[in-house]
Amino acid sequence: MGVSPPTIDVERARAIREAAAPPVSADLASFVAEIGPEGPVVVEGGRTRWERGGSPDPAARVVRAPAGIVEYVPEEMTVRVGAGTPVADLHAALAAHGQRTTLPERGGTVGGALAVGESDIHRLGRGPVRDAVLEVRYVTAEGRLARAGGPTVKNVTGYDLCRLLVGSLGRLGALGEVVVRTWPVPPAERWLAVDADPDVVLAEAVGATAVLWDGEKVVVHLEGHAEDLEATVASLRRRGGVTEVEGPPSLPPHRHSVAPAGLAAHVRGLGGRWVAEMGVGVVHADEPAPPRRLDPTVVELHRRLLDALDPRRRFNPGRRLEGVEA
Repeated sequence: MGVSPPTIDVERARAIREAAAPPVSADLASFVAEIGPEGPVVVEGGRTRWERGGSPDPAARVVRAPAGIVEYVPEEMTVRVGAGTPVADLHAALAAHGQRTTLPERGGTVGGALAVGESDIHRLGRGPVRDAVLEVRYVTAEGRLARAGGPTVKNVTGYDLCRLLVGSLGRLGALGEVVVRTWPVPPAERWLAVDADPDVVLAEAVGATAVLWDGEKVVVHLEGHAEDLEATVASLRRRGGVTEVEGPPSLPPHRHSVAPAGLAAHVRGLGGRWVAEMGVGVVHADEPAPPRRLDPTVVELHRRLLDALDPRRRFNPGRRLEGVEA
């Protein structure tokens, strides 16, 4: 029995996304003006995932979001940054204060990482990339600056438009400035190869941020206090041989998303090389991921969101969310 899609309160959503923002920098104001209210627009980041969702329309104007740290108070564990800032540059600045974010470093920008929404291999311990963002300032399809979320970890109530924008491929709004949470850099970390069943390693590896399995070996990343890591290593040694390694294995180019419980069955059907993120449900493989069939209710909900937030399909034309022809 099908479930009817929920009705979207367009007026309330519009009021939230057009809420008054803090003072606007000259760079952010210029970004808003460059996008304007008319014509197709593509926001460019580091182009590390440029083809994700399809190639953008070559007729669309290409713009870049502002770059640089706008505000950073280490004691508050948050940083306000231009969406065009390279993640590596942000992490280099935070490292001087012993902090980092959970954004993946792939040569891309903060806004690009959020628009694509792919977590890195440390999601098991550090959480998904969508949890990194607390507030966004973005340009609406009407060319106005809007704000969603709030600059503190205890966030505002209402629609969670921040998470909605993460992974939307930039189709619901153009990210200009974001507030992301920061975390202390742990005092110790270790990469280990463990000769044991991957499910056993997953259960035993307390403090692991990643448990990676390629069908032959299991590679684990631990971080935290040195004495806690040593206790985990001792527990793993009781399950099999443990060897220190330099880092994670290289990852094949294609990314598959599967339910964690169905991961073992999924990799049995793969040809070529693959690396699975245990406990997460992501498989990196030589083979492209097969097309997914979305529930019609989900497809309809995606279309309603696009109709509400970008009815003229201005943003990133040519790209589409998986399974949604709109």
